[in-house]
Amino acid sequence: MPPRRSTEPVETARSFPEAEPLRYAGQYRLEACLGNGGMGVVHRAASDSGLRLAVKVIHAEHASDPEFRARFRQEVTAARRVSGAFTASVVDADPEAERPWMATLFIDGPTLAEQVKRNGPLGSEQLRRLGAGLAEALRDIHRAGVVHRDLKPGNVLLAEDGPKVIDFGISRPADSELRTETGKLIGTPPFMAPEQFQRPREVGPAADVFAMGAVLVHAATGRGPFDSDSPYIVAYQVVHNEPDLAGVPAGLAPLLRRCLAKDPAERPTPGEVMVALRAFSPTAAHDTQAYIPAQREPDAAGDAGDAGDAGGAESGGPEPAARRRRRSRWAAAAAAAFALGAAGAVALATLHGDGGGDASGGGAAGRPSAGQPAPGKGLRPWSVPLGGDGEGNRTPVCSGSGDALYCASPGVKAARLSAADGRVLWSLKANGGAAAQTDEDGAPVRMGGLLLVAAPGGGRLEALAPESGAVRWQLETASYATVEYAGDDTVLLVTADGLVRALDAATGRERWARRHGGVGTQWTAAPAGGGPLVAATPAVDGASTLITAVDPVNGDTLWQRRAPGALSPAGLADSTLFLLAADKDGFTDAVVRLDVPSEGRDIERIPLTAPLDQAQAAVVDGTVYLSGAGGSLLAVRGEQQLWRRELGVTHLSRPAGDGNGVYVSAGDGRLLAVDAGSGVLLGQTRPRMADGPHTFPSVLPAPVTTGPDRIAGTAPDGSVFAQGTGDPGGW
Repeated sequence: MPPRRSTEPVETARSFPEAEPLRYAGQYRLEACLGNGGMGVVHRAASDSGLRLAVKVIHAEHASDPEFRARFRQEVTAARRVSGAFTASVVDADPEAERPWMATLFIDGPTLAEQVKRNGPLGSEQLRRLGAGLAEALRDIHRAGVVHRDLKPGNVLLAEDGPKVIDFGISRPADSELRTETGKLIGTPPFMAPEQFQRPREVGPAADVFAMGAVLVHAATGRGPFDSDSPYIVAYQVVHNEPDLAGVPAGLAPLLRRCLAKDPAERPTPGEVMVALRAFSPTAAHDTQAYIPAQREPDAAGDAGDAGDAGGAESGGPEPAARRRRRSRWAAAAAAAFALGAAGAVALATLHGDGGGDASGGGAAGRPSAGQPAPGKGLRPWSVPLGGDGEGNRTPVCSGSGDALYCASPGVKAARLSAADGRVLWSLKANGGAAAQTDEDGAPVRMGGLLLVAAPGGGRLEALAPESGAVRWQLETASYATVEYAGDDTVLLVTADGLVRALDAATGRERWARRHGGVGTQWTAAPAGGGPLVAATPAVDGASTLITAVDPVNGDTLWQRRAPGALSPAGLADSTLFLLAADKDGFTDAVVRLDVPSEGRDIERIPLTAPLDQAQAAVVDGTVYLSGAGGSLLAVRGEQQLWRRELGVTHLSRPAGDGNGVYVSAGDGRLLAVDAGSGVLLGQTRPRMADGPHTFPSVLPAPVTTGPDRIAGTAPDGSVFAQGTGDPGGW
């Protein structure tokens, strides 16, 4: 939200067509127009006590759009979470009003863009103080669990008490320079990180550090590090070219070069930037202005975690060893950088909440820590460290079977834990300490009486004895595009051109090899087996999807049906196939039911009340539970959507359920429980964050139900933990 200083008289209805007739937002009288964006109009207002406010009111044309309302709710939630010394504090809001609105404290000061345009680039001392203020702001914003994604000179206000970061809603239909082919906005190209063009689903706090570097280059030179009249050329430069730092003070250039690194893992953290700027010796220390104050000292506890690895940043010398994050399987061509799907249009991403975990993440041999039993249940909550030693992601991935959890994490190829008390029954070290898994689907899987594990680094599939971890059979899989687990005993090895080899999970022997589907095919089967394998292959234009039922014994095609729309399988239960339907922008807008025994003749489409971004789904007892970006969680059963709840957590896992409750994990390690019938939030655990500088979880596994009365989760601090489901309110 842009709480701007009013430098002009009240605008007319010709300039701001919605400003003149609208007099109130809630109880606040709107006095003047401060700005007009694609999403809404910002007014100056005052509270009854005389407090000066900036009130953002959504345009009437968007107020009736459920998607825009959902995005505005996200913006309000994020702004409330980050309200503090470096943002405009939220005073009041009503995202459910006929015209949704949000009121923040009025900030009297120009934007950085206005200041540079009027008075030219900032002096060295001004740059140091601006950089220190922005770094401290990002540190606090990230600690609050938010990734801004649209930090730019126009979103930095220069107030008397320091810079303020504003506007936590980047999805606007009219005021961004770049659109995707479908018209979805993704940000402001000169200040977007390469991963926002290439891998929008992996955008984390490092993208804000990249933007901060670009903002400081703009403040130092009056232009960005990537400059062109065409936003598309700028986007190409951001992805492929080195930044232009001509005109940046020599002592500041090495730090900004690190901020603008192509690889997110090579960028400094905000805490490291703060330390480096303390060592920066400006050449014009006398050049100061009142609206940029001296750097305030952060608290000791805050510095310890964020600035502990800043040796290279302090001296401006060699960069520290990169902490590499998982790469996408596909390489972005230059044109692809300019035509992104809806994943890049998310307004913000919730990252984590405050607080740290109690587990050190030092390895599988750690002892579980236990609390008091949940009221009414015998399970004593437990937590055990299983993560690696801090390099990159530390979140374990687990699956459950009977009274055991089977997990893997960086440094641990596979481990068996007691679901009752968390004891590590056996553990296998990953060669070289590499992570054995790259995503949720890489968790060890119990099928065919064995435990199937993707070996560290990929390229090999191993079948282990669940009782001991001994290898029963193994197979090289490097030549296959994907490895799929279908039903309870079938492994599918799929090539890029659609050749499918089906293996018996118990023996590793090939059952059959056939061509089914093609590029983009996804497979599913009933968890208990006994039915067909089902493949969904979308058409190139996304207008339809070919559904193929395959005999798991011999690979014969049982039947095929082409269904309208771009569909992806959510699960198969009780002879009913559930699929998610995506609209032209990639948002899930419906659940599709298809009766498998009737050869797909009966197709039913259940529309969602509002599209869901980055949807993940689970089918539990015939109900489809979906989670999405922005903290949306909803349930679909029969012919209708039962409920929808906004949990205020952008980064959510796939749901899990046991019939009574629905459970999701948040990016900060929290486990949330929701009533399956009403969607009411029943309880949540405390955050369990990593203690290093890279706290954004690159994987977010779903919780695991391990019995009728317990649920297990994993967290970025490297821990696996379990709670009784009898009283989530007591978690």
